[in-house]
Amino acid sequence: MIYSLKVPFEDAARLDRQRITLSGGKTLDLKLPVGVEDGTQMRLSGQGEKGPGGNGDALVTISIDRHRFFQRDGDDIRLDLPIGLDEAVLGAKIKVPTVDGPVMLTVPKNAASGKTLRLKGKGFHKKGGGRGDQLVRLEIDLPGDDDALAEFVKGWKPGKPQNPRSDLGV
Repeated sequence: MIYSLKVPFEDAARLDRQRITLSGGKTLDLKLPVGVEDGTQMRLSGQGEKGPGGNGDALVTISIDRHRFFQRDGDDIRLDLPIGLDEAVLGAKIKVPTVDGPVMLTVPKNAASGKTLRLKGKGFHKKGGGRGDQLVRLEIDLPGDDDALAEFVKGWKPGKPQNPRSDLGV
């Protein structure tokens, strides 16, 4: 017998056991293998159809659901994290979601959009042991309609002149 098993993203990252019901009505709790990814096949010895030589094997093909904000990158997990302008300029300790639950992350002072911070060991389990990381890319979320901020920026003169596009040759 061949079975398909859809596994939630976070369950796959944590290797949570998955319940599957076989065609004969038998229910099993499957232990996901280390390094599980889309298309991973698991062989369930003796759980297939009955034949002249006894029960055959059942094959289970794993498919991992997409997540609404996490993205898999090999054994790592990527997250685009919105932060406020004040958090970017002043630095902050903020709560960040991971597949294992929220953790605190320190945003350094003067953090720019696109800066990537690493949460060690918060990714998928690796075949060779250990876990990948969670890579958190900061995205500064400016307030939509803030007259006080607009007035401040109009009168602001940076301490050091800068051209943020200099690496682009302009």
